[in-house]
Amino acid sequence: MSEPGGTPAADTEYGIFLPIGSGGWIVSETAPHPEATYAYNRRAAVLAEQYGLDFIMSMGKWRGYDGATDHWGRTLESITMMAGLAEATERVKVWSTVHTNLFHPAIAAKMFTTLQEIAGGRAGMNIVVGAYAKEFAQMGLWDDTLSHADRYRWTEEWTSVLERLWSEQAVDHDGEYFHLDDCRSLPHPATRPTLIAAGRSEAGLDFQARHCDGSFLTAQDLPGLRTACQDVKLRAEKQGRSIRTYSMLTVVLADTDEEAEARRLEYGRGADVEALVNMKVAWGLPPDRALSLTAERPEDEAFQTPFVTGAPHTVAERIREIVEFAGLDGLMLIFPDYHADLADFGERVMPLLRPAAEGDR
Repeated sequence: MSEPGGTPAADTEYGIFLPIGSGGWIVSETAPHPEATYAYNRRAAVLAEQYGLDFIMSMGKWRGYDGATDHWGRTLESITMMAGLAEATERVKVWSTVHTNLFHPAIAAKMFTTLQEIAGGRAGMNIVVGAYAKEFAQMGLWDDTLSHADRYRWTEEWTSVLERLWSEQAVDHDGEYFHLDDCRSLPHPATRPTLIAAGRSEAGLDFQARHCDGSFLTAQDLPGLRTACQDVKLRAEKQGRSIRTYSMLTVVLADTDEEAEARRLEYGRGADVEALVNMKVAWGLPPDRALSLTAERPEDEAFQTPFVTGAPHTVAERIREIVEFAGLDGLMLIFPDYHADLADFGERVMPLLRPAAEGDR
């Protein structure tokens, strides 16, 4: 495991955030527009495995953000897609997303036991506390009486019930939000699926420290990311546990640094401002604030995560710097074109990150 501020460990994990929503992760009219199809995602997953990456992950998304690109207007469902990708791959970890306000824990327990069996022990559950009201209100499944703290209490209870269903013969539970009477969920998973979550709030970090094997972290800058990494690991240690830390990064690769930067600028030029504003409003920002934030640097706002650009050696060096400085255990990577760019990354960057002597993982 990488220590904050130390050297990247040999077990640093690299994975991809699959483009399960139309348009992928760059909100732009001038960027590649990955299709929200199983065939497209299957090809990306197979390439990730072929080039030695360690995991594939998909989000859960139920409503897009309109705009000129209709960003994420078409999406696939995470769990069923990952079951297919578990069959299409042999080695990569298969991490799928669950919104705790949509899936009863007894349903999720059964679904992920099944996914774990299909994947041969490679399955993981990304636990998300549903927070984008419009996505769930359209289904009549948004309770606006629940505060942020309430939603984390809900998720804490949800996860505790889930873990009991995976380990006990029958569960009786009379809680604040869930009530189970002699509830059975057999068979149990032979190996408990990996549990992952994201979130920077105190409640979110405490939840990750108590229940999760992996924490996805974001911050305004690298020092902030290092602090967040140290924080969640210390919280887990106080619980008598350990946790691996991850962050996200978009990679824009080309033969030279200048060509890669030109690609990035071209993608930023076409930023879909309407979709970006709608996305920020969905986060809970007032429309005028969402517009002013987007208008400051729309060419950067088009990228939903931090990004690196450059030739292969530049990209590899920058990735190593990020992992080393922040003390991360892994990075989840995003590509403009998951087919061409992931193959290029696999051919020219992965050998720099993973010396041949390490062998296939």
